Amino acid sequence: MRILPTAGLSALTGCPRGSSLKMGLGFLMTRYLPARHYLWLGITAVVLAIFSGWVGWRSPMAFIPMALFLLTAAFLFLMASRPAIEVHEGYLTIGRRIIPWMDIRRLDRTGWISPLIVRITLFDDSRLLLTYPGDLDSCNSLLRHLRRLSRDALIEGIPYRQYWGEALAAGGERKQAPPPRYRILKPEDEAEVERLYQRLKTVGNLDQKKNSTDEK
Repeated sequence: MRILPTAGLSALTGCPRGSSLKMGLGFLMTRYLPARHYLWLGITAVVLAIFSGWVGWRSPMAFIPMALFLLTAAFLFLMASRPAIEVHEGYLTIGRRIIPWMDIRRLDRTGWISPLIVRITLFDDSRLLLTYPGDLDSCNSLLRHLRRLSRDALIEGIPYRQYWGEALAAGGERKQAPPPRYRILKPEDEAEVERLYQRLKTVGNLDQKKNSTDEK
């Protein structure tokens, strides 16, 4: 995963400079590349397949793991050759394909997290299977970007605002609950304090009346 400025992006995305899609200069984009370990694991699987084939000349049963290693290597090389995914402010690019965020109508995650596999439904009901063979952190970051920037889409079947909890905020601010009151005195002590307070008020009123009478 790389963070790059968007200036001069036509060479990266294949989008002509006269396109109606606006590219904000200076806006940082995130570029998700396949994890390197897929390539190294694929090479390792090829080496093991060659070794199994060499052993197979003496023991034919070794050709079975050789075939399995070759299938595994093919899958790993396929993952390593997946195109880069770029996240921009107004659109998503998968290789040379550009998908504006406003065209995405639904995002559904499958059971695969790393590699990340997400079903994308577009405005014309066409479907796209996004596959990103990255490490766990990069996959979670890409999934978060997809969910955050697809503002017109259903996220796992839930409306965008409801999914991110914005519907509650739009309905008005919640009133803050009054702070809890803790009992410090016993009930009989509170009653005694109340009696003393009432007596002080009575004495104060008597003193005020007496002063006013003396002034007259």
